[in-house]
Amino acid sequence: METLSKTTGLIAAPFTPMHEDGRMNLSVIPGYAEHLERFGVKGVFIGGTTGEGIALSLQERMDLCERWVAVAGSGLRVIVHVGHNSLEASCRLATHAEQNRAHAIAGLPPFFFRPSGVAPLVEWSRIVAAAARELPFYYYHIPSMTGVGLSMVDFLSEAAKAIPTFVGIKFTHEDLPEFAACVQAAGGRFDMLFGRDELLLSALQVGARGAVGSTYNFAAPLYHRIIAMAVADPAQAGRLQAIAVQMIQAFLDCGANPLAAMKAHMKRWGVDCGPARLPLDNLSAAQAARLETALAASGLNDWVPVDAGMV
Repeated sequence: METLSKTTGLIAAPFTPMHEDGRMNLSVIPGYAEHLERFGVKGVFIGGTTGEGIALSLQERMDLCERWVAVAGSGLRVIVHVGHNSLEASCRLATHAEQNRAHAIAGLPPFFFRPSGVAPLVEWSRIVAAAARELPFYYYHIPSMTGVGLSMVDFLSEAAKAIPTFVGIKFTHEDLPEFAACVQAAGGRFDMLFGRDELLLSALQVGARGAVGSTYNFAAPLYHRIIAMAVADPAQAGRLQAIAVQMIQAFLDCGANPLAAMKAHMKRWGVDCGPARLPLDNLSAAQAARLETALAASGLNDWVPVDAGMV
């Protein structure tokens, strides 16, 4: 297994580019990767929630992995989400990611027939991780989407004993006390990736070092400044985090699906990610115009000029 140090800084969760007819548009990814490198992110978490991974076919997810690994080079670490309701399918995705030299894998739990406790969740994760024996494995904790809200402290303890390649959790949840306990578990052994952009500063204050997020695709410079100011000037960091919160609220209030709205917004940075897939609803032209007005009012453009990430 590849030995990884603790993740520091930002990992973007890329949108999956699509044509207007809903087919994936892999031709966008080379320019997308250049944009993210220019924005100083450390890696990409592909095929997750932001990447509409569950809406993609197995072959599409494999094609997406191959393209990102091919274009990332040495500048971006590629973490491939391999979670699936089918254990066999999840294992296929894990093996494929290893064969294509991804840097790590991560997996959601099954979310239709859900695990009843930590033990079956650990066993599921063990089998998936074993399908890619040389890759670090992250558990992907996002109970708002999966409905699996088991104790992550207990999971860390048991997974560390059962899964040789287990390194940590992508923690996309608002429970900061639990996140802090996970950061401190086993003497700080685990790589805990925080996944709620609107709470990044609070997570930094309880020990976060690395984070994965949707809005890092287009607002990474703002978050880099939050990280820099978290210790040097906490009051300024708080003001900057407030801009991020207002920015995120603009997407939530846009009248369409926030993920689809973020995909549409990427055009402002020269990266055309196309529409979101059904059942997600896309923005109308009027909604898009109102969204851009709200984003400007949030103060985002003061920290991330629209031409900053042009490729």
